[in-house]
Amino acid sequence: MVMFLFLVIALVVVVGAVTLAVLGGGERGALPDVPPERLIDPLPPDRPLRRADVEAVRFPMTVRGYRMLDVDEALDRIAAELAERDARIAELEAALAGAQATAVGGPGLLKGYGPQDRAPGPHGAPAPTDERPEDGK
Repeated sequence: MVMFLFLVIALVVVVGAVTLAVLGGGERGALPDVPPERLIDPLPPDRPLRRADVEAVRFPMTVRGYRMLDVDEALDRIAAELAERDARIAELEAALAGAQATAVGGPGLLKGYGPQDRAPGPHGAPAPTDERPEDGK
């Protein structure tokens, strides 16, 4: 019986202390208002995204999962930057292919080797060419 009475008194003291801590502390004892959890955009606005930036994104949880608006905004930004990067890569690859084609078989590379550029042979006849007949044709 003494033990039961001790447990009841301890329970009343604990409940009273918790009640005073939550309700009775005045301005300094009140719990502060918690702002709703929002994604603080860790994606840098002043430079292109890097892999580490995407890996660092953590979306705050809500009652039903993630805030769809935060996820959609982050994915839209990532998709836009990837599309821009892909377009730039395609543009640079096209420019590189054009530069390589010009360097390999461009118009100025074989200048002076065409039939119109051969010096005339003796008696005004065109100079002989290196062309050989195809197997008796």
